[in-house]
Parts: sequence; structure tokens; C-alpha cells
Amino acid sequence: MGFFMKKYLFIIVIACLFVVPLLVNSQEVNIGEEEVLKARVIEVIEQNIVTSEDGSSVIQQKLKLKGLSGNWADKEFIFDGTQYEVISASAYKIGDKVMVSYSPDMEGNDIFYVTDYVRQGKIYWLALLFAIAVIAVGRLKGVRALVVLVLTFLIILGFIIPRILAGNSPLFISIIGSLFILILAIYITEGFKRTSTIAVVSIFISLIITGFLSVWFTALTKLTGFASDEAIYLMGLKGGDINVQGLLLAGIIIGALGVLDDVIISQVTLVRELKQANPHLPIKQLYGKAMKVGVSHMSAMVNTLFLAYAGAALPLLILFSVKEPPFLTLGQVLNNEMIATEIVRTITGSIGLVLAIPIATLLAVHFIRFTGHKESVTNELSTMN
Repeated sequence: MGFFMKKYLFIIVIACLFVVPLLVNSQEVNIGEEEVLKARVIEVIEQNIVTSEDGSSVIQQKLKLKGLSGNWADKEFIFDGTQYEVISASAYKIGDKVMVSYSPDMEGNDIFYVTDYVRQGKIYWLALLFAIAVIAVGRLKGVRALVVLVLTFLIILGFIIPRILAGNSPLFISIIGSLFILILAIYITEGFKRTSTIAVVSIFISLIITGFLSVWFTALTKLTGFASDEAIYLMGLKGGDINVQGLLLAGIIIGALGVLDDVIISQVTLVRELKQANPHLPIKQLYGKAMKVGVSHMSAMVNTLFLAYAGAALPLLILFSVKEPPFLTLGQVLNNEMIATEIVRTITGSIGLVLAIPIATLLAVHFIRFTGHKESVTNELSTMN
């Protein structure tokens, strides 16, 4: 890749780092007469510590705030948190930036409620630090990886989510969106090579298998998709326009995509390197050697996939460990839809991952050819492009 192409890629990454925050940044949100805005704490007027019957303590504050966005920018107003009883509340200090929900009551009085801290600025700095680390270590390939990350983000926000909200099939849309993502990811990071095409085909086959398994076992276990509070809340907002069960399937597909990408790219690259080292190695031996490494990689990635889901569901797992009704026995735990959903998600994704290794290896050993040190591919593969 020449100097100018490197320069263009660098410009794309820098532009994306600035454009994406603008696309997703919500200065304020208006819903009817409600408004969500940013404000700064300029005075703590009153602070109380209230002890409940179970012995827990809750902080209640009355704050003077100054608006930073929306219709209340540069205006001062009061949030009286001493009027509310909440399970947990933050202790805000002077200078803290907070998110505030505003709406007038039936009598036209202004009602404000502090919902949380403003965190997005710190998150942007963390993202910038991440980008610097990736570029410093990966150089040009790191730049390509960042470009793919931004494009993936935009495909999910700009294609997958809007079409699901419009009432389209979440499973179908997630598969199409995943195909776009993997084509961009592989061809941008790995280049326009035949091995990249093998990786794309292998991942897509594995995604289709994962999708069928997800549909099958979701039906067998009669999962509805309503195991999470977010799904119930979404149905309250959109009514029957959202296929919640399909949303569950879409989450399984997208979650499996990243792991499949990693495993299959590594496996195809391994076969290429083995063939380059010994172009005359018989296909059977090449397949066996590649599968030995692939099986080791698979073992680690299956555990990684489980840990990723377990980490996301850690509060749920802790809840089941306290052995309170209705979670007294293993059977009661497995029959609960929340835990059954995570099990189906983990196992179907893992089966897709396991099958992806022989699929990718088989395609790679049959279609990659080397003449000397120059890579070529059989004419059969050309028909796959």
C-alpha cells in the first residue's frame, strides 16, 4: 500500500473519531414537553442521610443547578431530591456535571430530576486513548482495524437497529448486517486477497449454521425474549412493532460474529503459512496440522465466549447463588427463562465456533495454492467470488 493510501486511511480514522461522537451525541432529548439536558451543580443547598428499615442508608440532596444545554442553558434552577425516596442515589458535589430530566406538572410548575452523572466526555477520552494504543502497536493494520470498528458501529446504528425498529425481521436483518460487517472487516484489514474471500465464505457459512441452531433451540426451549427488563421496556415503547424473540436471535448472531472473525482469520492464515513453508505438503497432512492448532484455539475461544456471557450476566448468576425461591434447585435455575436464554446463547454460539474451524480449514487447504512464494488460488475458488 502506497504512501497516499496510508495518508487517506489516516484521514478517514481521524474524521471518524470526530464524526461518530457528533452522530451519537445527544445534547438534549425532547419527548413531548419533556426534556433531558446537561447541568452543573453550583450549590448543595441541603443534604440528608436517611436510614431505611433494613438498615441501608440513602443520600437525599437539594441542589442548585445551572443548565449547560437545551432550553435551560445558562439558567439556574433547583432540584429537590429530599422529596424522593430512591433505592440508591449519588452524592453530587459542586462542579459535577449531571443529566437532568425536566417536565412541567399539571399545574405548569417546572419539575427537575437529576438522573445521573455526565460521563460521555470521559468516555471519548478513553476511546481516544484506545485509538492511540491500537495505532502505536498495530501501525497501518491498527489504522485499518479502527476504520473497521467505526464502520461496524455505523452499520449497527445506521442499518441494523433502524430496520429492526421499522418492524423488519431482526434475524434476517442481523444476518445481512453481519455480512456487510464481515466483508468490510476482512477486506479492509486483510486486503483484497483470495484468502480473504475464503474467510468471508467460511464466516458466512458458520453464521448461517449458528442462525439455524438459534432458531431451532429457541423454539425448542420456548424462549420468548422477555427475560430482560430492556425487552419489556422496549415493547412498552414500540408495542407490537418489535419482534422480541427475533431480537434475541439477532443478539446471538451479532455476538458470535466477532469470535468467528477472529478464529477463522487465524485458521486461514495458518493454512497459508503452512503451505508457504511447504507447498508440496499433502492436503491430508496439511489439514491435520492446521486442525491441531485450530482445536487449541477453539478450546480457548469457547471458554472466552462463555466468560464473555458470564461476565455480562454476573449479577444474575450471583442472584441464583443465594438459593432463594424460586432458585433452590438446579432444575429450577435451568427452567428460568433468564438463565435458559444465556445458556442457549452461549451453546449455540459455541457450536457455530466449533464448526467454523473445520469449515475454514477445509476450504483453505483445498483452494490455496502456492507457486514458489507467490500465492494463487484454484479456478474453483474464482467461481465463489
